[in-house]
Amino acid sequence: PLISYYIQKRVVTVGKEKKKSWRFTLDLTHPVEDGILDSANFETFLKERVKVNGKTGNLGNTVQITRLKNKITVASEKQFSKRYLKYLTKKYLKKNKLRDWLRVVASDKESYELRYFQISQEDEESENED
Repeated sequence: PLISYYIQKRVVTVGKEKKKSWRFTLDLTHPVEDGILDSANFETFLKERVKVNGKTGNLGNTVQITRLKNKITVASEKQFSKRYLKYLTKKYLKKNKLRDWLRVVASDKESYELRYFQISQEDEESENED
């Protein structure tokens, strides 16, 4: 009787595991305001290119990509790498010939931001002298 009671008690204590979700944001504010990047176009690019289980166009209910003004949010129930989001963003910038002007910078643990490269005035002056 003691053993069966222990087994029954253990079964009762085991509950459902908490589902972990991944949520990342991309801040496109500066390039969109300057008119060099289209956030709607970038959103469709992500929806077409994100792979789930090794297949593109397989988002289903596991990955949601939403756009609010100049921010794109990627939420996933399955494991999703922040680095993969950066890779896809760089791929988009390269495709649209924006890679020379914009870079992807992590603003905090769960978000990226597109910033312009800082070109110092001294570099330009030294090039003009040569």
